[in-house]
Amino acid sequence: MIAASIPDFRELARRRLPHFLFEYIDGGSYAETTLRRNIEDLRDIALRQRVLRDVSALDLSTELFGQKLALPVALAPIGLAGLNARRGECQAVRAAEQAGVPFTLSTVSACSLAEVAKAATKPFWFQLYMTRDRGFMRELLQEATELHCSALVFTVDMPVPGSRYRDYHSGLAGAAGLKGAIRRTLQGAAKPAWAWDVGVMGRPHALGNVARKLEGKTGIEDFFAWMRGNFDSSIAWRDLDFIRSEWKGPLILKGILDPEDATQAANLGADGVVVSNHGGRQLDGALSTARALPAIADAVGERLTVLADGGVRSGLDVVRLLALGAKGVLLGRAWAFALAANGQAGVEHMLRLIEAEMRVAMTLTGVTSIAQIDRSILARP
Repeated sequence: MIAASIPDFRELARRRLPHFLFEYIDGGSYAETTLRRNIEDLRDIALRQRVLRDVSALDLSTELFGQKLALPVALAPIGLAGLNARRGECQAVRAAEQAGVPFTLSTVSACSLAEVAKAATKPFWFQLYMTRDRGFMRELLQEATELHCSALVFTVDMPVPGSRYRDYHSGLAGAAGLKGAIRRTLQGAAKPAWAWDVGVMGRPHALGNVARKLEGKTGIEDFFAWMRGNFDSSIAWRDLDFIRSEWKGPLILKGILDPEDATQAANLGADGVVVSNHGGRQLDGALSTARALPAIADAVGERLTVLADGGVRSGLDVVRLLALGAKGVLLGRAWAFALAANGQAGVEHMLRLIEAEMRVAMTLTGVTSIAQIDRSILARP
């Protein structure tokens, strides 16, 4: 099967990955209402088709946080993405560099900051969770600074993890100890290409940045137990003082859905926000990104850089989010599926598809640059 779209990459990932890993990427929280809304509400955005406007010269480049980008997209942080292909985050950062867009490394990656920095030739972004262990956070921020990460994406919508039923059904959650390990091993054995690539040739998977806190434990259940024990529900706006004291570069708050929160972020000196509901993986029933974005862009778009993610399954969706007020779009599941399907080559192919689809959308809406994409191209503003 040749991937002609992101849904094609999803199907290839489903075929290649063990069941528990595919469900971890693909699923959302509870009844997955917000997960579906992200996709459906975005697809419902109608665009004005324009003709005879001389769109022979298109420019898809833009600038975010002082960095010139070939496309107005970045690869979003994905937890444990390195389990989808051998040393997966290292493959993904190379693909992002090839396409001229930023890569964002998750706190809970399979490959560590140092390993990804060694694979990269340019600075990348780093994503941070607020945990109870402030010493651990300080270590990560210092390391990110020393490795010249160019922006910090601080995820603020996860004081507690959402309940993801698919993870319980697949055996990733709720099946600790030998029983859970056997279940996941059998699922892995049923996917021999993945098992060889990741389980054998990809070893050792030391669970990346979190490994230093696991005292030699390497089981996936140990990883999730540490995470559950370290989410911090006391997180508050005052904690930005701690982040700012340890990080001097561009600061982007990810997980903003309300204009009041966006305004507070601007008041406290954030450089950007990501309008995001964590891909429908946290509060089920929350607004979709497409619904939340315009009001936030109106509230703070002149004060900081507004980014968005959620529900993006094509370059046309990227154009839709830009028209709704985003200055850039983070791709999440899109690159995770592509990585699982074909490693670095898959991610490079996915980004080429995004670019090609954006070019068609821009041509047929009569715009020639990213700066021209605004609500004027919406059929129903």
